[in-house]
Amino acid sequence: MHIKSLLFLLISSVVSIQASAVTPIRHWQTSQGGQVYFVASPGLPMVDVRMVFDAGSARDGKHDGIASLTASLLETGAGQWNADQLAQRFDAVGAQFQYTTDRDTSSVSLRTLTQADLLAQAVATFQSIISQPQFAAQEFQRIKEQRLISLKQQQERPGYIAKKAFYQSLYAQHPYAHLAKGDLDSVAAIRLADVQQFYQQYYVSNNTVLVIVGDLTEAQAWQMAESLFKSLRSGKKAEQLAPVVLPLKGKQQHTAFSSTQTHVLAGLPVLSRKDIDYFALYVGNHILGGSGLVSKLFGEIREKRGLAYSAYSYFSPLAVSGPFTMGLQTQNKQRTVAIEVLQQTLNDFIKAGPTQAELTAAQKNITGGFVLRFDNNRKLLNYVAMIAFYQLPLDYLQTFPQKVARVTTEEIKSAFQRRIKADLLQIISVGGE
Repeated sequence: MHIKSLLFLLISSVVSIQASAVTPIRHWQTSQGGQVYFVASPGLPMVDVRMVFDAGSARDGKHDGIASLTASLLETGAGQWNADQLAQRFDAVGAQFQYTTDRDTSSVSLRTLTQADLLAQAVATFQSIISQPQFAAQEFQRIKEQRLISLKQQQERPGYIAKKAFYQSLYAQHPYAHLAKGDLDSVAAIRLADVQQFYQQYYVSNNTVLVIVGDLTEAQAWQMAESLFKSLRSGKKAEQLAPVVLPLKGKQQHTAFSSTQTHVLAGLPVLSRKDIDYFALYVGNHILGGSGLVSKLFGEIREKRGLAYSAYSYFSPLAVSGPFTMGLQTQNKQRTVAIEVLQQTLNDFIKAGPTQAELTAAQKNITGGFVLRFDNNRKLLNYVAMIAFYQLPLDYLQTFPQKVARVTTEEIKSAFQRRIKADLLQIISVGGE
């Protein structure tokens, strides 16, 4: 069978994992001091590898968008191979390479078969990309121009305009204030030398964690980790981000845009990954706006009043206070009343909290479907990478259902009253008058 066909069959197969039987996460340091997190997952002859660098958009400094631009340039040439040759090397062994950038991290990932010769070529190619990127001037200019075209197109979308204004309103001068891909002016000003400097500063062994999930022995994972970390310069860990300061007062800001629908976002910076209120806020939000058709926001805004097709809320926990976000889209003429109902529903929930029946239903829904969140290796990799980067307890997955089940109505009420300052809510709308 052709390698690509075999890989397709393997990816299409789903290996169910019961939460109580999750293989423990193994953690160790390489001889160079690199941090490694490994989960053995036998059954399919595959392995997923991810290096997570503390090199997200919060590290952009004066050049908004440079973290994302740097990550996108990695696969355009490395070592002795150009972009086409890198792609061919991965394709020849049925491997896949991916990269992504968010506010806290830039990650590079490899998925490959574990047959010795196929694995060796995939890992060697991956290693070259992370340690010997070419950053050729021609490729830099091409990727930069593509990014500028994309950003120009985004400016014509009300959802993008609303999101950009929302983060600026929440975070002011904090590094979380801009979108990961930057804007037209900031990206246009980035030079190749800036990208090279960013890579040299942040793509170093002391500023990354390595996550390996798949059909390898611990000895094989150890050998892979030693090789990958040895290829990187040691460097320095990025400095801790400054705390987030809450907005001084609430705000409603409307931007006129020629569209039939108004996009509304409302929220505050609230939650970090290690926050003591994490589970109370997480479960509470499931009731407020995170559970889709049965949430309070959906019921008040869609079912009772027909003001929007959907309404939602969620927390995005980060290294420091990530945003609490509520959102909807509504007809322009209904914007004012929709925002009023959004605010009132939040205020009522903060004041009264959930009922015991609502809490019990939410807990059953969260814990009942929890196992499906990591029922294959790629999903499990995402969780382990999160645990590794934010230095959460290694038994996080095993204890998650129990921590959800222990949350009380009073804990939710208390957490929302202390942490969600409704009078400081930042409300952004973009649409017709």
